[in-house]
Amino acid sequence: MAPLSNAPLLFDAEAADLIARAAGGAPPDADGQMLSLLHEIIAQRKLTALFQPIVRMRNGEILGYEGLIRGPSNTPLHSPLALFKVARAHNLSVQMEYLCRHIVLARFAQSGLPGNLFLNVTPGALMQPEAIQGETLRYLENLGVNPQRIIIELTENEPTYDYALLRNAAMHYRDMGFQIAIDDLGEGFSSLRLWSELQPEYVKIDMHFVQGINHDPMKLQFVRSIQEIAEKSGSIVIAEGIESQAELLAIRDLGIACGQGYHIARPMAEPPVRISEDVTKTLRRDKVPLAANKYGPGKRNATVFKLLRETQYVAPEVTNDHVYDMFVNDPQLQALPVVSNGLPIGLINRYSMVERFARLYGRELYGKKSCAFFMDPNPILTEQDTSLQDLSNLLVQAESHHLSNGFIITDRGQYVGLGTGHDLLREITQMQIDAARHANPLTQLPGNVPINDHIEYLLQSGVEFCICYCDLDHFKPFNDVYGYRKGDDMIQLTGRILQQGCDPQHDFIGHIGGDDFLIMFQSEDWEKRCRTMLDNFTAESAAFYYDEDRERGGYFSEDRQGNRVQHPLVSISLGAVKIEPSQYSSPHQIASAATKAKKQAKKTPGNSLFIERRVPTAFSWALKDG
Repeated sequence: MAPLSNAPLLFDAEAADLIARAAGGAPPDADGQMLSLLHEIIAQRKLTALFQPIVRMRNGEILGYEGLIRGPSNTPLHSPLALFKVARAHNLSVQMEYLCRHIVLARFAQSGLPGNLFLNVTPGALMQPEAIQGETLRYLENLGVNPQRIIIELTENEPTYDYALLRNAAMHYRDMGFQIAIDDLGEGFSSLRLWSELQPEYVKIDMHFVQGINHDPMKLQFVRSIQEIAEKSGSIVIAEGIESQAELLAIRDLGIACGQGYHIARPMAEPPVRISEDVTKTLRRDKVPLAANKYGPGKRNATVFKLLRETQYVAPEVTNDHVYDMFVNDPQLQALPVVSNGLPIGLINRYSMVERFARLYGRELYGKKSCAFFMDPNPILTEQDTSLQDLSNLLVQAESHHLSNGFIITDRGQYVGLGTGHDLLREITQMQIDAARHANPLTQLPGNVPINDHIEYLLQSGVEFCICYCDLDHFKPFNDVYGYRKGDDMIQLTGRILQQGCDPQHDFIGHIGGDDFLIMFQSEDWEKRCRTMLDNFTAESAAFYYDEDRERGGYFSEDRQGNRVQHPLVSISLGAVKIEPSQYSSPHQIASAATKAKKQAKKTPGNSLFIERRVPTAFSWALKDG
């Protein structure tokens, strides 16, 4: 990677002279061969600049690009790690850094990319005593690049620093208009000390703490703590190594300002100036889809990958004669993808192909032509991590022939295999059977297993939601006086009212058993929905009572001692708790908090809503769990 310092930019003759003086000749062994290759790379400037976008998490806009470097392809020094390892071994690392910087800056200026450029710099290069004042500024001026667009990204490579000298160097660069970033926070020797000493504008969290963050409470807490420090210090946090949608959502919902990683965009010589629509939609989405978890326990992980079949495919240069022979020789082959340079471009259906060849002179007319002539150029394409429910919805909305043709499965756009409509229908049917098995028989609402599964799903997704425990008050005496049939009707009414008050796209309702229900709201107006539920229950439950009981506001029954006791009409208590990302680490903790809120609600006579507004601390949960 190209570090930026105040040292001069070396051109070919200067680079060759420095190499010759530093090398002193190369022995004819493996090490000598590496040095010889390094000489050639520097002398002939055989380096390629790549750029990886860094985006703002709130909307997907590109903040800037990290400048990366690669050696010649198909050589041992293609990797920057190998390149700089050999350079350090022969005291050429400074010269290599200058050359990398020159190439990255020049390519950045030439490309006209928007936003800022992040340049990786070793602290040693930043503090070079022979740095020439103003050389960098003059070079940037020649390139037409404003120094305020350059962020010096300090990468640790040694255990100790002269912090005073480093701090002065950083202040010097700031005075020239540059900004400072610390790379790989949490990975190196003294990154927290660097943060304190340099007070950088940007802090980049090491990818170790980002990858798998949606499954790891410790990583969540670490990143959350970094974000809290950044808010107080004025630094902007960038999360590196985001490789999945779940990680992207977890990072966004922690309030991290910026992100970078393969899921957003890979390093490229000509990177995009806009992030893909899929990533942008994800970043602008504040809720996780309910449909992805609606079919029962564990089904949130059911993706298109489960349907993957490794199938033969052909290039567009293959003739129709050859494709026809493939179908004839393999009766089980129903569809054949057409793939060019790893990218799927079409799909050939068996019956369509055979039917056209069966026509008069069909083979004579089309046999020698490209198989692309008969392919469907617009097949259904789906990424392997797409949920089965999303794929099902896509096929329902598509033209009917796609169900029989099947669909092409990709990994980041690259062809990996084929899936069939039959396999998809089988999986969806099994998921529906599983959902029915775990449903409450009285209300047909999801039972305890899918309830816990959905809480876990929300936790892993890192989204805000509200859990609401719903319980009927004085239900047992009502059941005793009016009979179990009326009691069942009352429970079914309750389930129906609660379900009608939920947003079917985002709110999950489950029936724990008896007269207890749980709702996981993602709707922002959840409090208003709760109060509407209370009002509707009051209005609709009135029809369950005898007129005289309704008028007096209660009914009589005998207790165990034979005494006549009056009981209030059945009411409903709602206990609600707002769940913030990373605040709780398990469904058990959340269920416990909801139960306590419900008990508070039941202390108020009649229909009631209690909202727990106190925020539990990690210490208090440790005491409870311990």
